[in-house]
Amino acid sequence: MNHNLPIKRILLAPMEGVLDGVVRQLLTSINEVEYCVTEFVRVTQQRLPHKTFYRLCPELYYQGKTASGTPVRVQLLGQHPQLMAENASTAIALGSYGIDINAGCPAKTVVGSEGGAYLLKDPELIYQITKQVRSAVPADKPVSVKIRLGWQDKSQCIEIADAVAQGGADEITVHGRTKEDGYNADKIDWQTIGLIKQNLTIPVIANGEIFSVLAAKQCIAQSHCQAIMLGRGILAIPNLANMIRYNHPPLSWNNTVDLLLTYAQSQLDHELAKSKPFYHSARIKQWLTYLKATYPDAMYLLQQIRTLKTQSEMINALQAYKSTVTDKNALTEYYK
Repeated sequence: MNHNLPIKRILLAPMEGVLDGVVRQLLTSINEVEYCVTEFVRVTQQRLPHKTFYRLCPELYYQGKTASGTPVRVQLLGQHPQLMAENASTAIALGSYGIDINAGCPAKTVVGSEGGAYLLKDPELIYQITKQVRSAVPADKPVSVKIRLGWQDKSQCIEIADAVAQGGADEITVHGRTKEDGYNADKIDWQTIGLIKQNLTIPVIANGEIFSVLAAKQCIAQSHCQAIMLGRGILAIPNLANMIRYNHPPLSWNNTVDLLLTYAQSQLDHELAKSKPFYHSARIKQWLTYLKATYPDAMYLLQQIRTLKTQSEMINALQAYKSTVTDKNALTEYYK
């Protein structure tokens, strides 16, 4: 453990469009994290069929854990308390380690349907959703809620967080920006996460703009949290959690390419494969957009595969590229 950091837990965030079951397994195989959260299960007008949960959380086939033994928490997104509760009950019955409620996603398609960060406008609704989900989930299964600091400003951040706590959540993850801030780096505000922590008795998990060991130190110092959640940062440096925990050097580019190739070779659920024939190529390209912030070679690789669509094309291209790559780890000193 990195004794310079007063940190007790590191969690793997949900990342819509990239952090699926295979990526969760790849990342938990090279990092020590306490638990993962799935991409969101969208709850609309009904109790969803089991296949929806298995598709987004294949770990349910294995007692709710990745092959590395890391627990996985199903994430629900919606705005109807009773339906959220009913679907939470289904997820738990199928083996989810717990339930995470999405009250922070800023994507236009999500807030346009009054989900995710849209809930930040209505703390009472967040309270009702949390309360009903908590009532539907056995006491030994954790319920968490992920929020941002507010919609347009931070004036209601304490009220929003208190609604989560009063609703009975076991813990809260706070992304240190408002919905309007999006992902603007200069808008990150870990200090306000600390203010929220001072006003709650449940554990607070800090999230947002943690792309390095230095950023983790700054986040912990300013938020006073002992738990952090990694999202885009761990996609940019795949072993970031163990860098933070154990002062490990960043994963070499050669080993990172191995991760991409393993992902390209993974098998999809039959139904998903039929509906999304370009699934692998789209997600690998998305992952490379994060990796290029850390690894200069990622930009070159992305340019090489940009026009590829099928899984077989992607596998062949990555194998051909790997045969030309020498091991590089020149960024070690910078990211310590």
